Amino acid sequence: MALSGALRALSLTVGAAVFALGSLLYIAWNIYFCDTTSSTEWDGWWEQDLWEQAPSKDALDWQQVLVLGLDGAGKSSVLHYICNQTARKHFTPTQGFNCTQLSIEGLEMELLEVGGSQNLRAYWPHYVSHAHVLVFVVDSVDRSCLATARQELHMLLAIEPQLPLVVLANKQDKSDAMSTAELWEELALHTLSEQRELFLLPTSATWDSLNTANSILHVKSLLVTLLSQTLSTLPQGEGSQTPRVQG
Repeated sequence: MALSGALRALSLTVGAAVFALGSLLYIAWNIYFCDTTSSTEWDGWWEQDLWEQAPSKDALDWQQVLVLGLDGAGKSSVLHYICNQTARKHFTPTQGFNCTQLSIEGLEMELLEVGGSQNLRAYWPHYVSHAHVLVFVVDSVDRSCLATARQELHMLLAIEPQLPLVVLANKQDKSDAMSTAELWEELALHTLSEQRELFLLPTSATWDSLNTANSILHVKSLLVTLLSQTLSTLPQGEGSQTPRVQG
């Protein structure tokens, strides 16, 4: 038992050190490379710095989208197909974080994915307060993880009661995937405050699904709409909106 406890403590210490190093690299990347307008490919924790158009720096309004979810939910696939419509079959599990910038329709959107392992989930709350929109990805096939996903999601939402939320019911291309109606109940989304903008979308983060009703491109369009609203409407919390459920 003592040996097991020591190994667990060592694992947590190493995980914290790796995550801290990644955070420092992320800060350095923002400071030194955010002014670039050319594509730069990163190995490891960064996906790509992708620009769909290049408006002047003065025309851009930086907005952060935080992408979270348990391991295996499909977060990296979601990021890839939001920013790059090229086929990709294999994605390495995120050990720290992926960060992607996308300039589109007058917005500079930063999508930050933090890994979903148990060790890294302890760091999720530190990122929520900086986000403009939270995207929470759920594996619609894995029923055994729903209780954990619900617990982690509601813990985050308690920190930021008015943060807009987009829940992705991912892997809808699988025959045994739960419907959005089932996930609405399983994740207890009906208990959330009416003051929060809330969306539940069926998705399939695959190349073959890009032209279907479950396409990740619908998520991209929704994020652009939400981020545009934060620049032109009343501050969060001064008006309620009806939750939107698709599927």
